Amino acid sequence: MARLRISEIFHSLQGETSAMGRPATFVRLTGCPLRCQYCDSAYAFHGGMWMELEEILTQVQERAGQLVVVTGGEPLAQVGVHELLKVLCDAGREVYLETSGALSVRDVDPRVVKILDIKTPGSAESEKNDWENLQYLHAQDQVKFVLCNRSDYEWARDFLREHPLPAKEILFSPSYGELDLHDLAEWILVDQLPVRLQVQLHKWIWGDVPGH
Repeated sequence: MARLRISEIFHSLQGETSAMGRPATFVRLTGCPLRCQYCDSAYAFHGGMWMELEEILTQVQERAGQLVVVTGGEPLAQVGVHELLKVLCDAGREVYLETSGALSVRDVDPRVVKILDIKTPGSAESEKNDWENLQYLHAQDQVKFVLCNRSDYEWARDFLREHPLPAKEILFSPSYGELDLHDLAEWILVDQLPVRLQVQLHKWIWGDVPGH
């Protein structure tokens, strides 16, 4: 069985996606090949502890709730994450995978809901987008754009007009502390975009505090 380097496992509310507000168990993996300028989990770039799959599953099962969110860092940077996702699905959990979009999602278990982040120019990592990932999206999956400014918004808007996506939800999220929520809402309404405006609910509740 695989071993994975885990930054933390904790219980909280899912702060983003269509599952926003639902209690969930988060499994945060250590390591990420990207350095987005707005990253709020840089503490997970290093450290953590090696854990066997059985130990991870035990800790997940000790926490209430059906939803499990596998996140990072970048969880796909560890090869063993695919086995973890399968084990969690086999255990009857509803599993979400939050990924940067820089690494291939081709081999992700089809039972997993993929939350694919398309990096905008304002992230300072847009050149890392793996565009082949778009062909591996399913109707259950969700695509997220974190927007830093008006230029990012227009970039994402034009991208959607040129590349229709099969994902269930298209999420537009303002970069925390960078883009005014009111402005983003107005732009979406003016352009009549078929997207979901989302905020990071956990930050509205607890602030920019790790482990929430």
